[in-house]
Amino acid sequence: MHEAMYDEDDPMLARVRELALALPGADVKISHGRPAFFTTKVFAYYGGSRKVDGQWRQHPKSVVVQAAAGDREALRQLPGAYVPGYLGASGWTGLDLGEAPDWGEVAEILQDSYRATAPARLVAQLDEDDHADGHHPRHNHGHGHDAEQDHAPGR
Repeated sequence: MHEAMYDEDDPMLARVRELALALPGADVKISHGRPAFFTTKVFAYYGGSRKVDGQWRQHPKSVVVQAAAGDREALRQLPGAYVPGYLGASGWTGLDLGEAPDWGEVAEILQDSYRATAPARLVAQLDEDDHADGHHPRHNHGHGHDAEQDHAPGR
C-alpha cells in the first residue's frame, strides 16, 4: 500500500474532483498514493512526479492526463507542462495548476483525456450532454484539427 501523496482538504483537488466526476461514468480511486479518475481506464491523476538530475521532483498540485497522439506535443508546450516519470513514456503529460488555474481550460484538458480513454458509449453520452447544454462537442482549443477526425474509425 502506498502512502497518501495528497491532502484531502486541498481546494484544488476538490475542484479537479468536481470537474472529473461530472463526466459520464467517472469515478475516483487511489492509485500509487494519488487520486486517479477513471471510467474503465484512468483518464487523470491528481499530482505527479518526474526525475530531474537523478532526483524525484514532486508536482503535487498538477493533473496528469492522456492526450490523443496528435495533441500530445501541443499539450506539452503549455506553461507548467512536464513529462511525468513512468507514465510519460506511455503518452501521459503533467500540467502544474499554478496559483490561479484557468478552470475552463482544465475542464477541457480533462475532457480531452476522458475522450482518449473512455468507452465510446460514454463519449457519446458526453456529446449528448454537451448538446443538451448548448455546448459544442470537442472544444479543440487550437490543436490544429477538427472534431470529426477524433471520432473517425480506427482512432
